Amino acid sequence: MVLRHLEYGPTAGETGRDGATAPVVLLGSIASDPDMWLPQLDALARDRRVIALNYHGHGGTPVPAGAPTDMSGVTAEVLATLDGLGVEDFDVVGLSLGGAIAQALAAGSPRVRRAAFLCTATSFGGAEKWNARAELTSAEGMAPMVDGVLDLWVTPTFRRDHAATTGRLRDMIAATDGAGYTAYARVLADFDSRGVLPEITCPVLTLAGSDDVSTPPAALAEIAGLVSGPVESVEVPGAHVPTVESPDEVTEALRNFLG
Repeated sequence: MVLRHLEYGPTAGETGRDGATAPVVLLGSIASDPDMWLPQLDALARDRRVIALNYHGHGGTPVPAGAPTDMSGVTAEVLATLDGLGVEDFDVVGLSLGGAIAQALAAGSPRVRRAAFLCTATSFGGAEKWNARAELTSAEGMAPMVDGVLDLWVTPTFRRDHAATTGRLRDMIAATDGAGYTAYARVLADFDSRGVLPEITCPVLTLAGSDDVSTPPAALAEIAGLVSGPVESVEVPGAHVPTVESPDEVTEALRNFLG
């Protein structure tokens, strides 16, 4: 089973083991689609092969029977998708759920050359929180979740001053298939990376949103303190999805880190 994806930038000669030319793999938040990376896609794809993966039930994709609901299944699916694209080593950039997946990949796969963890955490509140959300979206779809998710993603000031972008984000969340959200909520329910973070030896970037109440800067500091590889840490304005709220700052941080 593989994931749908969007791909940009040069492709020839980009699948080898040269860290300078390894493809960049983008993994977004639960309830998002690759449009959350648009400013970064434009910038990174000028000189890098960029692959933005789309989760099952997100961005209009179906939820196949047997879609994984545990982290080992999700990471295996990501690697299988990259195998099908001819990708060997790669840099990974993950936000929220994507950051959790990126942590697991960096800890478990020697194919990861660099890892950027954005607005993520070592755990996300545990089974009680996420199983309740899974049961809700399984029964009622995304309608009960839209406003709450949007409130976490961007600040009230951004919502006031960027009505069109906020509307696009709302549509993105609402378009998520309830079954797709449920599957990845199950993944987050059991996620705890504290035991495996010391196994990460590749270079790491942690990036926090200064107004993020979901995964605050302290959550990124915890990750930075546990990994074994060299760490750069950046804090930018905005809430849980600064790729949209502070796009220039996020893009600059990624370009500086990825080279």
